[in-house]
Amino acid sequence: MLAIYCPHCADTRNESEYHHAGEAFIVRPANPDTISDEAWGDYLFHRKNPKGWVWEQWIHGAGCRKVLVVKRHNVTNAIAASYTLNEAKRAWREEEA
Repeated sequence: MLAIYCPHCADTRNESEYHHAGEAFIVRPANPDTISDEAWGDYLFHRKNPKGWVWEQWIHGAGCRKVLVVKRHNVTNAIAASYTLNEAKRAWREEEA
């Protein structure tokens, strides 16, 4: 089991209190009515799935019910940090630069 820190509740709770919501920072197409079915399918179903550190969205369903972002190593399950959405976006941009 993972122990995930919720930045909204300021508490570390068991993974069973959360719902995994997939890869973070997926950009929705600006005008989905004008893109091809193939491009829409790529947006809906294709994910990077790298081995190593990933940015994931989680929902604290049994707690504050808010969305948070967790930077987690998908091989070791080590968690580097948990962020609110705004904090995560800044941290992710700095890392990508």
